[in-house]
Order: sequence, then structure tokens, then C-alpha cells
Amino acid sequence: MPRRTPRNAPAALRTPRGFPGFLKAASVCTLIAGLLSPLSPAVTLSEAAAAEPAAITDHCGSRCSDILPPGQNGNATLAQILLNQAFGTLPEHASDQLGPYAALAKGHTGLTDATISSFFNDASFGVPADQVASTVKPAGRDDVTIVRDKKTGVPHITGTTRYGTEFGAGYAAAQDRLWLMDVFRHVGRGQLTSFAGGAPSNQGLEQQFWRSAPYTEAELRAQIDSAVAKGGERGRQALADATAYLDGVNSYIDASDSGRYFPGEYVLTGHKDSITNAGTIEHFKLTDLVALASVIGALFGSGGGGEVDNALTLLAAQEKYGVVEGTRLWESFRQRNDPEAAVTVHGKSFPYATKPADPQGTALPDAGSVTEEQLVYDRTGSAAGAAAGDASTTAAATALGSARRGMSNALVVSGEHTASGHPIAVFGPQTGYFAPQLLLLQEVQGPGISARGASFAGLSMYVELGRGQDYAWSATTSGQDIIDTYAVELCQDDHHYLYRGTCTAMDQVEQKNAWKPTTADGTAAGSYTMRVWRTKYGPVTHRATVGGKKVAYTSLRSSYLHEVDSIIGFQMLNDPDYVKGPADFQRATQHINFTFNWFYADSAHTAYHNSGDNPVRAAGVDPDFPVWARPAHEWQGWDPAGNTARYTPPSEHPNSVDQDYYISWNNKQAADYSTAPWGDGSVHRGDLLDDRVRALVDRGGVTRAALVKAMADAGLADLRAEDVLPGLLRVVTSSPVTDPTAAAAVTKLQAWVAAGARRTETSAGSKKYADADAIRILDAWWPRLVKAQFEPGLGGALYTAMQRNLPVDEAPSAGHGPTGSHAGSSFQYGWWSYVDKDIRAVLGEPVRGPLDRVYCGGGSLSACRDLLIGTLKEAAGRTAAQVYPGDEQCAAGDQWCADAIVQRTLGGIKHGKISWQNRPTYQQVVEFTSHR
Repeated sequence: MPRRTPRNAPAALRTPRGFPGFLKAASVCTLIAGLLSPLSPAVTLSEAAAAEPAAITDHCGSRCSDILPPGQNGNATLAQILLNQAFGTLPEHASDQLGPYAALAKGHTGLTDATISSFFNDASFGVPADQVASTVKPAGRDDVTIVRDKKTGVPHITGTTRYGTEFGAGYAAAQDRLWLMDVFRHVGRGQLTSFAGGAPSNQGLEQQFWRSAPYTEAELRAQIDSAVAKGGERGRQALADATAYLDGVNSYIDASDSGRYFPGEYVLTGHKDSITNAGTIEHFKLTDLVALASVIGALFGSGGGGEVDNALTLLAAQEKYGVVEGTRLWESFRQRNDPEAAVTVHGKSFPYATKPADPQGTALPDAGSVTEEQLVYDRTGSAAGAAAGDASTTAAATALGSARRGMSNALVVSGEHTASGHPIAVFGPQTGYFAPQLLLLQEVQGPGISARGASFAGLSMYVELGRGQDYAWSATTSGQDIIDTYAVELCQDDHHYLYRGTCTAMDQVEQKNAWKPTTADGTAAGSYTMRVWRTKYGPVTHRATVGGKKVAYTSLRSSYLHEVDSIIGFQMLNDPDYVKGPADFQRATQHINFTFNWFYADSAHTAYHNSGDNPVRAAGVDPDFPVWARPAHEWQGWDPAGNTARYTPPSEHPNSVDQDYYISWNNKQAADYSTAPWGDGSVHRGDLLDDRVRALVDRGGVTRAALVKAMADAGLADLRAEDVLPGLLRVVTSSPVTDPTAAAAVTKLQAWVAAGARRTETSAGSKKYADADAIRILDAWWPRLVKAQFEPGLGGALYTAMQRNLPVDEAPSAGHGPTGSHAGSSFQYGWWSYVDKDIRAVLGEPVRGPLDRVYCGGGSLSACRDLLIGTLKEAAGRTAAQVYPGDEQCAAGDQWCADAIVQRTLGGIKHGKISWQNRPTYQQVVEFTSHR
């Protein structure tokens, strides 16, 4: 284990807690020596005994638990960063949740309710007297107290006034995540390179997010004013809460600046001088919260888009097979409403974004005419030295960019099927693995607020996912389509377009960034300008011609200019006087305009609701393709001035109360509810949960431990091996396998399937997989068999094009996949359903929602078998070094390391790798024993 900073170290090393330092080890000792000279006291806060809080009954009865790796402490002083880089020491509470989280991968098999505490934190309200590590009155205030516990360092904030409560929440957030908050307010404003340097990873982050939310300062402020006005009394309270929260953040900035214990990344990026303390850390303002919210909304709460890619693959299919047959092929692969798809709500239909019988207004591009809109202009300088920088930061950008694809799960069982008679839930969001983590833990108790759980750093005036006094809630990304692509016809020049018959100038928004040379990350000085052209129908994303007419394709999402609106729903979820049962919970989540699946449990009830502002589309509009920007095809009731429209009512969103059980792993919500992502077919990782939870419910007497074990077991399963490989092996063994190489491979694969098809270590900490050869063979075989199975029938161009809509593979080690290497979340996107349906068709088994034709071997069992055996032999002959070629984290051939999860550095502190498991980052285990 890494060595930790001693508790008796100088104050600068002990003070709570950023961004990679990139300093050479040779210079570290000299810098540390200077930093360890006599220092002013690191903490100058007034400390006092906590005032007695109002009595709160915790109805969880010690049966609420949670976990959030790597640790609560996400800030580090310069000395702590240098010590970490030189010697591997870690600040207190920077990594103490990583070990228990990692240990569940092997420890779950013998789990009991009594041993859950070995792998999760106690999430009860309050801190026992003998577990109090510190008690602080921030800024000397007497209306709020922050108590931190010894085990995790989580802040328990108790206020006697609403203002004091929120002040304390802001102060505690800055203690734990100040640098990360600063990074992301600059990401949201498209200013990260000017703030943190011109490393390619920084450029990628700011370009990706600013493109989708290129707001001016006035527009950021207008969002606040609009949300307050629309929210009435709750809107006014939210504004007051946010103001108090920022006062707390800024108070900590001032205290840490004067005490010289601010995050060391400010020194490493040139904002502060380590010797003279010259320089400033800018105070946060309300519009910074909007910038932060726009990033989180883009990451996790905005499903849809992709209509241009859809159009390109449709055109490719039609070019090869003609319009009728090509369209039928495309629709079969799109699987808009696959009858074999796993769903969260059982037995109910919720039609949305379905394919119209007679599409109207579709604006498909002319072949070969599409170009992506240029974003970056006037580039100077060079990023040629990027290879010398921190590759893990580049990987972090990849993982952040793909996080909106999914990555969360939920398992909720009704009390009718549990041993106690009370519902049980194991649920949480998968927000990726970062150091520091994007989320933070907190307990907040004050007038009108009573909750413990996780919140995004910088937006933690309320608990966003967690528990109240007698209920808990969580979310998964739902991904339903709230984004449409419009084709605006150009007039006059490339920057004018027809808007309701009038030639109208596009609006141009620019962000100019410049950065200084940095030897640390290998970048030279440079600058560039980001430029987005905007229309009434949203920002321009592509240029093309349609029927010979020049058009710009734009992206319009219902949450555009409305990222702040969701604050009202979160305020309600934190209010014990509002949420008293499942109906109140559903009403609260109806105020959240981001696309999420929300789950609820109390001592007697469970519930589910899908949130998001789903626009009511014009009759005949196909949401999967670009549509002409004309009044007849606009969203119903659409007002471009504020980007408001008619939205489908809450009753038309998938919802349920007291269903036998709920599962969600970013799968389809309900029958006829069309989600934007591809891949909701017969095989989905949601099946891994559904199979296990359904079996538990059938047996009855479900316990917390049993539900955790089901989650953990699914999180170690290889979806391909559990749900697709058996069919492949039935084809291969339909006749005796005489080739010795293929026969040996079949034997290994069969044994792995019989053992449970998991990717798990031989023993805890061994860093070697059981069934290692079988795993290697399947990892090598899958992309080969998919290509051999489908490319002959699709043709090379269409096969390649289809992968823009749905990658072939997302195994843990598949660095080419949408999530990137070492990111944990796996098996969300792949051609599992296509292979499954096609193989079953070859075998003559029933297939509901089949593909347009049988592809493997042209439908011949013997030809398909020959194809599979040929690719299997090739895969079996690949060495571990060929299958796992190595990267900046791992040596070639290291299978365990290729899968391993890395906490990607967004700050200066680095952590060790942990064994792969496919589960939420923040996770709760809850079973309430009573109710108010």
C-alpha cells in the first residue's frame, strides 16, 4: 500500500488536500526542503463544540451504507503533491475508500449483512462521539458546525439557520474539492487552457464541452434569473441557498490563501507563488455554478443527437442495397423498439420518439457532402511535446468525454420479496474513476434540509444522490432523445440562414485562449480561438448539401439554456417536509430536466420515474434523422427566445410504484420508449442484473447482502461470455471439432462459461485471472468473429460506417472502445445483440425482432461454423502481448493490468490501480426499518 503522510507531519503536509504536478523527481527533494521551513499555522479556523442540533430520527436503523472511492479528501497542498510524486505518500482521507471498494470484487462471495461494513461506509446520520475527528465553526460562525468523522473524513454539516447551513456546505466543498471545482468552472466556460495550460487534454476538454454550451456571460446569468422566476418561492430559496453556498466557498478561499494551505496545483499552474504567496485564487460567482452545471448536464443528462451519423449510415446502406432494402437493413440494426430488449418498467407501454408511419420533413444530406463544423481558429504555438506530458490526463479527457454514454446501475426489490418485509436498494451513478472524484460525500442538516449522500463538486448546496430521514434515491443515465438536428437552409452566404422565411444572420460566439509555455507538460506557448455559429435552432455542428441546397446542420436540445432549472427538483429531494412517500418523490424528479432514471425506496414502498424535458415533436418528424428547419417541423409550442416548448407530461414518462423489482444499467426504460443510443437489443448488460435479481425475487427472502452479491457478481461477468458465447459454441460444436487448436480453445471457453464467465482474480491481490486463457481467447476472438460474420453481407464501407453508431466491442481492456482503457464501465456498447440474433437464426431458433437477413455464413450452418472455427483458431494463436499490447499504465501482455481501473488524475495526487469491476462509482445499500 502507498505510504501515507504521518499525522504528526508539519501542518502544510496535514492540511486538507489537485492537477498533476509533472515535476521531475530530481527537483522534488529541493522543493520539499524549502516547503518544510517554518510555516504559519495551516488552519486558522475558529474551533468550538458543535451546537446541539435539532433531534432527527434516523429511520434507517443502521442499515444504510455507501462508498465513494478514492477518498473524501480531494485537495492537496504543494508539499503533499511533491511528497506523493516522490514517495507515494497520501494525504489523510485521500484514498481510504479505495481499498474497501476494490475488495468487494473478491470479498462479495462470502458477504453477509454483518460484513457489509467491511466494504461500505456507515451512512447513518450524525457521528458518534468517539468517532469525531474534528469540529469546526467555519469563519467563526455560530450558526453552522462541520464535524468530520475519523474513518472517512466526510463532513457532517449542521446549521441552525438556512444561510449558515448552505455556507457550511460551500466551505466544506472547497475544503475537499476546490481545485476540481475551479477546473470545471473553466471547462464550462471554455477557458481551461488559459487557466491550466495548453496540454492536449485540456484543449480537448474545453473544446468538447464549450461546443455544446457556448454561452455568453449574459446567458449564464439569464439562466439564473429564469430559473428563479419560474421556481417561485422555491426558486428564490434556491438563489439564496446558492449565494450562501458561494459565500462559504469564497470564505475558504480567503482562509486558505492567508494561511497558505490552498491546493498546490495553483502553484504548479502559475497562479500562486510558493515563496511570496503572490497571485490570486478567484472568488466563485453565481454564473460559475451555471458553467459547472452545463458540464454535468452535457456529461450525464442530455440524451440524443447523432442524427447526422444516422443519416450517413442509412445512405451507406441504401447505396449498397437500394432505398427499400437498405432502409429495412438499417432499421433492423437500429433496433428502435426491440421486443427482446431488457426493460426497467414491466408490462407497460410508454410511446415516445417512435418511428412515424409517414416521415415528414426529413433532410438527408447528399452523399459525400457532410463536413464537421470547424471550431478552432487562429492556432499558434505547438503541442508537439504532449507525448512528454501526463498521458493519464489525456485518458481522463477521453473518459470524461464518453461518460455521458451511460455507466450507472440500480437494483431495487419490493418488501414483498425481502426477508425483513422492507424494500432493499443497491444503487448508484457511475461517474468514472478520477482523482479527485467528480462527486463528494456530505451530510447536510438544517432548516428545510436533511440528507446525506453524494453531490457533484461545486454543486453541492444539496445532496443530489443519497438518503433522507426515511427514504433514499438514486439515478442512472437514461439517454432518451431530447436533442434534434435541424437543417437550416443557407442564404446570402455561409453565415446567413432562412428562419421562418427571412434571411437571418447567424450569431457568432468566440472564446479566445492563450497559455504560457510549460516544461512540465511538454507544451509550448500558444493560443487559439474557439468559434461557434449559432442559429435559432441551436449551434451549427455540420455543413452539407441537401438536394443540392447548401445547409447547416444544427443541434437543438431541450435543456439548452436551461441547465439550472433542475435545482428545484434537487431542493425538493432534500426537503423532509416535501418528500414523505413515492408520489412526492416522483413529483420532485419531474422538476429535473436532465435525462435520468430515478429510483426510490423507503420502509414500505419503491418507485421509479424517468425525468427530462421530452419535446413534443411535430407530427411525422422522425427523431432519428435531420429535419428541415421550417415551422411545420419545429417542436410544438417552441419559443426560440427562451428555447421552451411543449413537453410530454410526466404521466407519459416511464414510471412505476411498488413493482416487484427494478433494474437499470442504462437499458431501455419501457416498451415503445425509444432511447437515443443504439444497442438496446436482445443482449444488454441490463440482462446481467435482471437475471440475477429475478432469480432472487423468485426465491424470496432477499437480504441486503444477497442484493449486493447479485450486483457484484454481475459486475464481474463478461457479458459476451455469459449471454452470447453459449450460442457461438453451439454452432462450433454442431459437428465434432477436429482441429486441435480450435478444440483446445473450445474446451477452455466451455469451462469458463461453466464456471460463471467472470473476469476475476485467482485470489485477492494476485493480479492474475482465473480462466486467463479463455478470457484472452475471447478478447482476441470477438472483433474477428464480428468482422467475419457481418462484413461480407454488409460490405466494407457499411460495416465501417455502422461502427460510428455502435462500436463492436467494449470489453474492459478495449482501449479503442467508447469509454477508453482503465475506465471500469464496460459492455454497455457492442454488437452483442446482432451476433446473438444472427447466431440463433443460423441455429433455427426463434428470434423476435430479427435482423434483415441471416449474415453468418450466408445463413448456412456449416459455412457459419467454418467461419467461426477459422477465426477462433486465429484468436487462440494470439499471444497475451498481442492481445494486450501495453500502454502508459501496463506492460505488454499484462492481462490483469489491461483491465485494471485507474483513478485518472485531475489533480496532483496519484493512486494505485485496482482490479476491474463493473459497478457504480458512488453506491448506496439501503433498507429502512421505519417511517415517519
